[in-house]
Amino acid sequence: MPVVSLRKEPVRPRRMRWPIILLGLALASVASAMVIPSLFPFRDPTGLVSTYNSAGPIDQSNPFFQSLGTNGRSCSTCHLASDAMGLSAQTVRATYQRTHGQDPLFASVDGANCPNGVPGNPADHSLLLKSGLIRVALTLPAGAQFTISAVHDPYGCAILPDPQAGGQSVSVYRRPLPSTNLRFLSAVMFDGRETVQPLNNASTFQANLVTDLMHQAVDATTGHAQATSAPTLDQQTAIVNFELGLTSAQFFDNQAGLLSSRGAHGGPMFLFNQEYHPGTNDSLGADPNGQPFNPAGTFTLYTSWENSRSRFFSGDDDNFRQMVAAGEVLFNTRPLLISSVRGLNDNSALGAVPVAPFMGTCTTCHDTPNVGNHSFPLPLDIGTGHNPAYESDPIIANATSQLDFPDLPVYKIEGCPNPFDPSSTSPYVIYTTDPGKALLTGKCSDLNRIKGPILRGLAARAPYFHNGAAQNLTQLLNFYNQRFQMNLTDQEKAELIAFLNTL
Repeated sequence: MPVVSLRKEPVRPRRMRWPIILLGLALASVASAMVIPSLFPFRDPTGLVSTYNSAGPIDQSNPFFQSLGTNGRSCSTCHLASDAMGLSAQTVRATYQRTHGQDPLFASVDGANCPNGVPGNPADHSLLLKSGLIRVALTLPAGAQFTISAVHDPYGCAILPDPQAGGQSVSVYRRPLPSTNLRFLSAVMFDGRETVQPLNNASTFQANLVTDLMHQAVDATTGHAQATSAPTLDQQTAIVNFELGLTSAQFFDNQAGLLSSRGAHGGPMFLFNQEYHPGTNDSLGADPNGQPFNPAGTFTLYTSWENSRSRFFSGDDDNFRQMVAAGEVLFNTRPLLISSVRGLNDNSALGAVPVAPFMGTCTTCHDTPNVGNHSFPLPLDIGTGHNPAYESDPIIANATSQLDFPDLPVYKIEGCPNPFDPSSTSPYVIYTTDPGKALLTGKCSDLNRIKGPILRGLAARAPYFHNGAAQNLTQLLNFYNQRFQMNLTDQEKAELIAFLNTL
């Protein structure tokens, strides 16, 4: 089986620096031997990404790289070092072209729009090819507080009977999450379905994280890889130990150069040493150490570049470094208006429900220092799963119009109260492409709620959002600008994009 983690070759960036030249020469013979050294650089659209492995060179005899099921897949089928241990749509399309759609990635179980998809037929894999989406079939719990029906079923498998568990099996389509930087997790999977033990207490965090990841390894093997039996305990342990040793981040930017130069703290080595505990810098004020939320100090990677000038680099380099630093400041401090967000504006911890629109920053939802997810479990509905054709909230409708939604099933949810107007007696209907955590709990309060992922390595794994609706960072920022009324100028958008691409 080919080594999937080396699908992209390391390359010389547009403007060469001697450290990169020397690194490339030093690693050339190693790469030809199909070994992945720790910190090996891979090209992405804006520079180089790399992964630090605390155990040393990446050992591809680990079960992570082995086919443990019946369809040829391994963990590394969807988690590539070249894509910051995730999977970009660009890689999906290149793999399809190279293998004529016969790679195990396109197994019909979930690599096709429906389980009856035909290998080698691009129409049957359009969601994976366009937006890097994997089908996830979830059975609605018995006794759910709501009813669900499909009002748009483009592929014929939106809702199917579950022959084993009974009830309705609902198809949702989501991006694979990276299998790196896992020691910062507050929930495992977009809907938290693999968080079998909570990740909200420092004293139990490590043991619970191992339990959760071992559970996820079993489910991935028996599900995605269609194994007839679970991996052994030794295999589970080896997979989880490998994953927990990985730290990935952008390492080099084509315009800014080395992201650890001139006092900056970009790259995987600084991230590896980032301190973390559950609830650190919690934006809702629940840091267990009693520390107040500090939005301005959430990202501090490029503070030294705010007034970057050097005789060793060109003025263009210095100007771009200042753009990156300015984007970091904007991310930390730019005011935005938070309204109609499930998980916040219906959260009694923030006051009487419904919570009136309030001012926040990007770090209100991305508060983990230098990482970017929420340090406590806080799945939210910001509108990315709403269907533009059925959206009644003009702010959300304007925001979703900035995105490039794949053609997903649309579900009609009935039987829930309006979370933003509890006194209303009018029927409240929700249209969504992904009911989120509610498919696990059956609760109205969990509808459409999805966790915000870790932001490191963004440049290597487009598209963005759980459903791939933002094909690039420009679409992503246009969505946020409309959704939260940020009033960003074109220059400020460019600064934010420059910053996000260096993560």
